[in-house]
Amino acid sequence: MRVVSLVPSLTEAVAVTAPGVLVGATDWCTHPAGLDVTRAGGTKNPDVAAIAALRPDLVVANEEENREPDLAALRAAGLDVMVTEVRGLEQAFAELDRVLRACGVTDRPRWLDEAEAAWAAVAPDTYRKAVVPVWRRPWMVLGSNTFAGDLLARLGVMNVYADHPERYPRVPLDELRARGADLVVLPDEPYRFTADAGPEAFRGLPAALVDGRYLTWYGPSLAGAPAALRAALLRPVHGPS
Repeated sequence: MRVVSLVPSLTEAVAVTAPGVLVGATDWCTHPAGLDVTRAGGTKNPDVAAIAALRPDLVVANEEENREPDLAALRAAGLDVMVTEVRGLEQAFAELDRVLRACGVTDRPRWLDEAEAAWAAVAPDTYRKAVVPVWRRPWMVLGSNTFAGDLLARLGVMNVYADHPERYPRVPLDELRARGADLVVLPDEPYRFTADAGPEAFRGLPAALVDGRYLTWYGPSLAGAPAALRAALLRPVHGPS
């Protein structure tokens, strides 16, 4: 098999599980460290000609990460494109299994069993209401039907915009502040929120700085995600009052 992945989390899953199968990935595919494959553009602007030149048996994509015109161009170039959909944890597990099988993996990887076991053991003892920004200028937050929102809910963090009709609504900062959340969750991707860039906008509201890879990636990182996210949620920082 020769596989090109256009999704960072799926790149990691394939590379870890089936070494040597992956021949191409995006510039944003940062894991596993030292991945030595051809880079073929970004998730939103893949280099179709470069991907076709790799002669892949399969291109792995995602309906949220990648744009339909790019996927159509890859198909028009004669390539087989598998498009995943991940809106929740259970769907992530199912799609990971489907992708790995399509890549020629016959034995279920240990990390996938460990990830399912880790999340099955999650039992929140407290519940908090949170606003979860994913972008700034303009402010955008997690809305309804998102993978990250599902993970947080399983940890007892209820997204105050979970009933919004949009998945990633743009919301003015004043409205975010007035929503009634008792926590703001700030991941470091896709926007890089840090202790010095983000908490100050929420006027003393506790801010949990979380590793975006644990919150938004579906792959081997899922095994360690419950513990890592829980630890971050338990030690929020505080911006100015």
